[in-house]
This record gives sequence, C-alpha cells and structure tokens, in this order.
Amino acid sequence: MTVAIPDDVPKLKHFGVTQGIIGAFYEVYNELGHGFLESVYREAMIMALRSKNLLVEREKTVNVEFRGEIVGVFRTDLVVEKCIVVELKCARTIDSNHEAQLLNYLKATKFEVGLLLNFGVKPQFRRMIWETARSRHTGRPMNPTVGHGVAAAQIKPISSSG
Repeated sequence: MTVAIPDDVPKLKHFGVTQGIIGAFYEVYNELGHGFLESVYREAMIMALRSKNLLVEREKTVNVEFRGEIVGVFRTDLVVEKCIVVELKCARTIDSNHEAQLLNYLKATKFEVGLLLNFGVKPQFRRMIWETARSRHTGRPMNPTVGHGVAAAQIKPISSSG
C-alpha cells in the first residue's frame, strides 16, 4: 500500500503503513462504534487491514530481552507488516498506563513504531516511536516520541513527569 505524503509533512518511520492502520481504525470505529469487547475490534481490524493488502499477525508472541537474554514474553494484539505493534484498547480514554505499556513493548523488542488505538466513546490513537537502532550505537536510550490526535505528523516528547 502506498500513501502520498505531502512535502510539508515530516518523514516519519513507516508513515505509509501507520496511515493505513489509522485509516482502518476509523473505518472500524465508524461501522461498529464503541462498546464491544477488544476481541471484536481485533477481528474487525484484521479484516479491514487485510482489505488494504496489509500483512497482519494476531496475538504474535514476542520475546522480551535483557542484556541479550530472554526474560519474558508477551502477546501483541496485532503486528502489521512485521514492523508496527498495534495495541488495542476499549477504555473511556487513553491514559498514561496504556502509553507506558506500548512504550515498554517497544523498548524491550526490535519494534520501533507502535500504535495505540482506543475504541472508546471517542476514537483515539497514539503513534509511538522508540529508536532502538540509535540507542544501541550511542549506548544510551533515545527519547520516545508520541503522536496525538488525528495528525500523525504532530509528535512531541513524552514528559517524564507523567
């Protein structure tokens, strides 16, 4: 899937794929609304993403590593195109615990981009990035960034104060 990116939009990692996922999110939300279980939205998202010819894996087991050793595993809600972790929520609103969960998934794995999609009273999403490749080269972690609202190009650092 190819998405045309206007010249005034910053080049974001996996921008075309994340835009396709966000589009599918709004399609599902507009058809189903809020109030269903997460499993219903997961299956609907899979259908919507596959209709856009995107590769989707459900509940993929991902190893969490510490100093080169596997210290745990978790199951993603979705992995799209082998590069985006998608975490689904059915909450009143996205809170800092939801963001921390996705950020920890990104920090502990090879994935650098994640989307947090909330099928609440109002549809919400966050685009989060953890630049693991650069943190390995510098020996220190990079600052995570998170995109809010409907414009994925608007990113700002997550404050450490919560």
